Amino acid sequence: MDTHRAFLKSDRWDEWREGETDQRKGVTPLPPEKPYPEGAALIDLVAPEDLALGDMPLVEAIRRRRSRRRFTGAPLTLDELSFLLWATQGVSKVFDGNGGSLRTVPSGGARHPFETYLFVNHVEGLGSGLYRYLPVKHKLILVDRRAGLVDDVNKATNGRYVYDSAVVFIWTALPYRTEWRYSFLSPKLIAQDSGHLCQNLYLASEAIGAGTCAIGAYDQVKMDAVLGVDGEDEFAVYVAPVGKIEQG
Repeated sequence: MDTHRAFLKSDRWDEWREGETDQRKGVTPLPPEKPYPEGAALIDLVAPEDLALGDMPLVEAIRRRRSRRRFTGAPLTLDELSFLLWATQGVSKVFDGNGGSLRTVPSGGARHPFETYLFVNHVEGLGSGLYRYLPVKHKLILVDRRAGLVDDVNKATNGRYVYDSAVVFIWTALPYRTEWRYSFLSPKLIAQDSGHLCQNLYLASEAIGAGTCAIGAYDQVKMDAVLGVDGEDEFAVYVAPVGKIEQG
């Protein structure tokens, strides 16, 4: 227990300041967006400047915020999905040379160690399947559309809220994005950063008449297999089904 508590503490910054890191060694960092196959078809989203929703006062979104476990099964529009993606990982600036970026959520050292995968269940204009968000380009890329995928995602979440959801957000971590700068301090920072992005999803969902429920108790092996990630340099860290909710 003491070992697991230790990484949550902030008592090794002097050691980090005096130590070697890959950034100080001049090692090339990971890019802010995971590469995709050359020639792959990219799917356009509604540009952030063209979004015309999510204007609920912030105080009201905070007041309404709850973990929502019952969804109506109604679809999200592409506008709504675009808004949720922008709200959780939208990019406003990319820093040349160091792999960092400024986004709609904070991240230690602007490292943003996450990739956003989406299991699309009911979204107007998109077929059911697994997609990945490309935040720098604000586009989607299709990852998987095989039959039975919804059942695999449901099993990987241990049967939590998938079938009635419109979309399931699945965030992976690429730890080296943070480790490049912060080495042994990275687990604490990555844990903090995951909370930042999921809280934005909660508030943005409330603002469009939807809801979400963050899930930590997913099956790691099954979820990594669904995503097709290696479980070492990239692995699932957070899951959040989103769906429309009854109003009133």
